[in-house]
Amino acid sequence: MSKIVERTLDLLELFAEEKRPLALSDIARLLKIPVSSCHDVLHAMQARGYLYEIAPRAGYYPTLRLQALGRVIAENDPVVARADLLLRSLRDTLDETVLLSKVSGLQATYLLAFEASHPLRFMVKVGENARSLNATSAGKALLGGLDDAALDAALKSMPLKPLTKNTITSKAALREDVARGRKRGWFLNQGESLDGVTTLSASFRWNEVTYLVTVAGPASRLDERLEKAAELLMNVCLLLEMRPASGVPAATPPAHPASAGRRLDRASA
Repeated sequence: MSKIVERTLDLLELFAEEKRPLALSDIARLLKIPVSSCHDVLHAMQARGYLYEIAPRAGYYPTLRLQALGRVIAENDPVVARADLLLRSLRDTLDETVLLSKVSGLQATYLLAFEASHPLRFMVKVGENARSLNATSAGKALLGGLDDAALDAALKSMPLKPLTKNTITSKAALREDVARGRKRGWFLNQGESLDGVTTLSASFRWNEVTYLVTVAGPASRLDERLEKAAELLMNVCLLLEMRPASGVPAATPPAHPASAGRRLDRASA
């Protein structure tokens, strides 16, 4: 990636992190780049209407143009548009967090996240990657979608870092777990990425790309409903692949109101 592109993206992310107007010198210091390079990026973004100067020497801040562009892009995303209603329905039926991620190589990036209504619920940030292939159900689902040669290569090169006492750290055991997931059609993480958290994932293909759907929540709520959750999860994936499903999740009730809640984890699915 070119330096100018990286610096532009770093600048946008910096405003999101700092949540305040920033002077040229602040930006250069926080991003650790030369003032001259920082000035070029600021000038270009200001000229295109993405930044404005609060007042002379009072700092810069993004305009709403980026938000407007993002909204238009999101509203016309073909995958998000197809998945939105079904994933909301799955979330509302189980009242647990439901996630959509896209597979690219050995990474799964979250595109959508529908949170449960409970104060104690699982949370991730859209745009983050699943942090582990061996400890998360999304990671296992990704591995389960590889052919045998690609799986062998991935297992040979990947470190099996333990995240909890339940994390699988043996390549033979992970291979067996992935094989079980392939056989039943969904992949399981029970306290392997975060103590007390259960997640299950299944995949679907669309336009030659693999996507993952994950259901996540506290083990105290989800474990006793695991089979029901797995059936609904697989049916949603079949519908997203436009194949007949054995059942359909319940009709979508009104969406849960947003509520503050305790964070279980950001990328442990």
